[in-house]
Amino acid sequence: MVAVALGTWGLQNWFGGDFAPAIDLIRRADEKTVDQVSITDHVVMGEHVENYPYGPFYNPLDFPWYEPISVLSAAASVTQRIRLSTAILISPLRPAVLLAKQLATLDVLSRGRVDIGVGLGWQKEEYDASGIPWEGRYLRLEEQIKVCKLLWGEAPASFSGATVQFDRIHAYPRPVQPRGIPVLFGLAPTDKNFQRIAELGDGWLPMERDAGKLAGHIERLRQAFEARGRDPSRIAVRAVAPYVFREDGLADLDRTLAAVPALIEAGVTVVEFHPAWFAKSDKDFDTILDGMTSIR
Repeated sequence: MVAVALGTWGLQNWFGGDFAPAIDLIRRADEKTVDQVSITDHVVMGEHVENYPYGPFYNPLDFPWYEPISVLSAAASVTQRIRLSTAILISPLRPAVLLAKQLATLDVLSRGRVDIGVGLGWQKEEYDASGIPWEGRYLRLEEQIKVCKLLWGEAPASFSGATVQFDRIHAYPRPVQPRGIPVLFGLAPTDKNFQRIAELGDGWLPMERDAGKLAGHIERLRQAFEARGRDPSRIAVRAVAPYVFREDGLADLDRTLAAVPALIEAGVTVVEFHPAWFAKSDKDFDTILDGMTSIR
């Protein structure tokens, strides 16, 4: 059965720029049996938004990007079942051992409800401001996830890589989930990236929303899993619903929902919706949640 995810982008616009009420919206989504909540990450924003690789960048420079681990920790404290995720966390901007500790702690606080989505981001300025080299970011991401998985299951632990080195360290707590925290990668649909996901991850966060294109990409990802002896039926693929917009600039819920079955047929296992695209206030929030959950 397909799962549904609540994207938190833009929810502060419903409350005059105040994001704190979004935590209560996540609680309400939990009560409505929404499966996941997701938040997007930017540590800082550079001015060269023309470098955004997916078309026009529609967020202004003063758009607030809330720190994901902090938000998800707050969400964990008011929910019981909804899973906590990101789309994406620009993980190379965090030290590997600190990220392992943050995610393990969140998993403990939520009693095993973390599905982390990681990626590289798209702007060099963000790396420069964080003191992290832009060059070698793919290797840094790979080693970071290897370190997380190592520290989540072994002590004392040692690692000797190009970007991370340590010897006989002990990292606790460990995640509650016995198989560890599922890791999804938000990377472009290249053969090399699918190999990375099949080696290190549990699923994919595509930017693509076209069901026909996604079907081919997901089949290639399945082949990469099979080539490594991994079960392709366990791959998680979370994609944003293909929004259909009205003349007033808001997305039409019914027409968007009608386009979702093609995504599911293509192999998407989790469909994400951003309620802020569908309404100008929270008065329609329950209606949006009911529409989201109706696709299951």
